[in-house]
Amino acid sequence: MISQCCLRVRTYECDSYGHVNNANYLNYLEYGRYEFLKDIGFDYPAAVKAGYGVYVARVEIDYRRAALPDDELLIKSWPVKKGAVSGIIGQEIWRGEELLVEAKVTWAFVDFRGQPTKIPPNFDRPGLKPE
Repeated sequence: MISQCCLRVRTYECDSYGHVNNANYLNYLEYGRYEFLKDIGFDYPAAVKAGYGVYVARVEIDYRRAALPDDELLIKSWPVKKGAVSGIIGQEIWRGEELLVEAKVTWAFVDFRGQPTKIPPNFDRPGLKPE
């Protein structure tokens, strides 16, 4: 399953060169992952309330092209790998037919202390695993 969501680039996200600052792509990817979790039925607020979290352990980003103010961006997210405690989500950011960013985000399910822990069955959604 590929989850998709859109957002528009805001002027304050751009740097002195007139394009999106590279650090802001992390925010875009985070938004895409949150929408992905909602799309697969993962209740993130309930997980946090129960004392769990989904932490980012690693981000690999390849920047292909720059996004500009007012660009409408499409963020695609999908599961690449899943284990008992962690996994990888693949992501892309598109402007129309142009691929702007490719990313792989490694995540870990953690307990209230921030320690990696096995995902409880009620939070272990089938959509976390690639088809």
